[in-house]
Amino acid sequence: MRTEPYAWIEESLATIHRADWYRSVQKIHGLPGATVLLEGREVINFASNDYLGLAGDQRLIAAATMAIQELGTGSTGSRLLSGHRELHRELERAIASLKQTEDAIVFSSGYLANLGTITALVGKRDLILSDQYNHSSLKNGAILSGATIIEYPHCDVEALRTKLSQQRQNYRRCLIITDSVFSMDGDLCPLPALLEIADEFSCMLLIDEAHATGVLGNTGAGCIEHFGCTGRQLIQIGTLSKALGSLGGYVAGSTAMIDFLRNRAPTWIYTTALSPADVAAALTAIKIIQQEPQRRIQLWQNVAQLKQVMQQQLPKLKLLSSSSPILCFQLPSAADALKVGQQLKSADIFAPAIRPPTVPTSRIRISLMATHESTHIDKLVKALSSI
Repeated sequence: MRTEPYAWIEESLATIHRADWYRSVQKIHGLPGATVLLEGREVINFASNDYLGLAGDQRLIAAATMAIQELGTGSTGSRLLSGHRELHRELERAIASLKQTEDAIVFSSGYLANLGTITALVGKRDLILSDQYNHSSLKNGAILSGATIIEYPHCDVEALRTKLSQQRQNYRRCLIITDSVFSMDGDLCPLPALLEIADEFSCMLLIDEAHATGVLGNTGAGCIEHFGCTGRQLIQIGTLSKALGSLGGYVAGSTAMIDFLRNRAPTWIYTTALSPADVAAALTAIKIIQQEPQRRIQLWQNVAQLKQVMQQQLPKLKLLSSSSPILCFQLPSAADALKVGQQLKSADIFAPAIRPPTVPTSRIRISLMATHESTHIDKLVKALSSI
């Protein structure tokens, strides 16, 4: 009997609906910011990764506009063909300066940076140790590499050491991969301990600084600066699309590592270079981060204010442990999370539900911005209290 080869798609969608896992876009109008127009109505935005409020900054807009006027809307090819501009190299030098590494390389997205780097570093004869809460890009990069993958329990250093003591000798190379800030929990990886373990077992260490760049550390250099590990040998990956308010990804590390990636990372070699507008915006954002530390200071003041007010007024609402601007509280089910998210929206608060399979347990994710005002935070707490 012949079967319809595409029938399974509708069946799968029906299953997603039954589990309350179905996703759809929500239309935002106008410039991004602490408040946005969501489907035609103004709401306070606690859903954005624009931690420093730079995505709508007029200086980034002006830099992007000027780059388009001078260099066009697209790069027209890969960096190794027709796509390279001096602006790309200027951004890479700025990233290396911010991260205090020898060099850096820019990809067209953070996802592509992870896929390309991991697949270039390890292969079928190698081993990857991956934190179980890692971002999809890290997990998929590991799968594509063909290496043997072992997940260790979230931030469990002893479990990681045990797995390495049992398995490391069986493989040519070993790569430990982890987020530095876990985007759906807000906690940090135990970086100093991971560096010690990497040294002990002759492993490479790759950390994804997507939610740390511009946010953590005295100068915004990220988790490595936060933990006082600047100068240690490891591979730093990040994005230009969060605190830097633009688009793209990067890898920062040694000169040899970056040169190797230029020759071996498929998602850099075979992808059209980042557009001039994105490059110019990101470059301007880095300059602002270095020249205006008060933005980062204000962000952390907002985080402290929200935590304090929630502890005082909502003592029964238990936040997940967080050392970042990402604050989450869990709910019993996906349906409960959707209901609370909708109630918040009715109160003009945009803090959407996060559900499996993105996370193991359903939750509301709140992300703070430097441009949030005290009245925004008070309104969020008032809405949560009424719910």
